[in-house]
Amino acid sequence: QVQLVESGGGLVQAGGSLRLSCAASGRTFRSYTMGWFRQAPGKEREFVAAMKWSSTYYGDSVKGQFTISGDNAKNTVYLQMNSLKPEDTAVYYCAAGSGLFSSSRIITDRYYDYWGQGTQVTGSS
Repeated sequence: QVQLVESGGGLVQAGGSLRLSCAASGRTFRSYTMGWFRQAPGKEREFVAAMKWSSTYYGDSVKGQFTISGDNAKNTVYLQMNSLKPEDTAVYYCAAGSGLFSSSRIITDRYYDYWGQGTQVTGSS
């Protein structure tokens, strides 16, 4: 079992950057597929990015804008968000999954077994 705690959210002007952190405890994050999702008010949860070993995957809406990475020594996964826009405003969640891996499965929230509490990101115009 793994516990996940996100941090790093906040208010940022359009065009600015933020780096979200997801600190894992209990097990190393490399035992899992790690994902980031976001949920804006009134909308469904949306896949943002995922990482399995050295392979990374991104949602179409954030390709070239966001980068997922991990630090083994700190047992932490990051989401670097650049060129933020008001439409990036959402609660961002970190998740860990250990099921059968496929590129179609990992973009769905059903794949993930463990979730953090979320961190608010607000992009102002």
